[in-house]
Amino acid sequence: MSAYTYYPGCSLESTACEYDASVRAVFNALEVQLLELEEWNCCGASSAHSVNPLLALALPARNLALAQPLGHDLVMPCAACFNRHKSADYELRHDPQRRKELEEIVGFSYKGNIAVRPLLEVLVCGVGLERIQARVRQPLQGLKAVGYYGCLLVRPPEVTQFENPENPRLMNQLLDRLGADPIEWSYATECCGGGLSLTKSSVAGRLVNRLVERAREAGAAAIVTSCPLCQINLEMRQSGVQKMPIFYFTELMGLAFGLAEAETWWGKHLIDPRPLLAEIKPDRHAVIG
Repeated sequence: MSAYTYYPGCSLESTACEYDASVRAVFNALEVQLLELEEWNCCGASSAHSVNPLLALALPARNLALAQPLGHDLVMPCAACFNRHKSADYELRHDPQRRKELEEIVGFSYKGNIAVRPLLEVLVCGVGLERIQARVRQPLQGLKAVGYYGCLLVRPPEVTQFENPENPRLMNQLLDRLGADPIEWSYATECCGGGLSLTKSSVAGRLVNRLVERAREAGAAAIVTSCPLCQINLEMRQSGVQKMPIFYFTELMGLAFGLAEAETWWGKHLIDPRPLLAEIKPDRHAVIG
């Protein structure tokens, strides 16, 4: 059985607990081990890098030090956590002076033997689309959705090294294998304003509503994301009467897999997705070609 070291991060133990539950359920269904990193600490997102740049690197570097002897790639479900850990790993790999400084602060010797990887990439490229499709029991036929990556998975590209920073494809490839109808749009990596949600809520609201309007114009009934900060911001800052559900991609995987516990996730959402799900009624008998 393949295995990965799992860093849930702070959001998945609070406002995004349904994301954590769906991640664990999906990996269990796929028979892939997730070994939670013991004694992990907050990575400092999203304030440390604007207050103390060295601390912003030292916090994730400590987690890398804990994960290094385990020998498994480190999986990050939160895009902000991924960005901070990937940034620290980038500095450790490319800046000898910074590496020495961080090694002294944290108290370890950097080996570079593990990779920091976003959850979406691990599932699509590591576990594989064929294996995921083989586990589908209730194809999501009729669900028209756009994939949304946000900023932190893809920027800066020299650090994140995400699949295609200008036109990422992994989300649509996954949704297609789940039997959904992924819709193309031009806003998959536009900022939702999550970092401004509390300090400049009017700006965040304007950005969120633009994204929702563009998704609706493209013909989507839902937005699918992999970032807990984006997810809650997209739900919390929508205005108007007709609000669009925002799913974590692992929730839709669990639904397509026919996992009974999926029903417990929807009540955690600020925008109830159950009316939309009742309309599409995942087909237990359909076959994905």
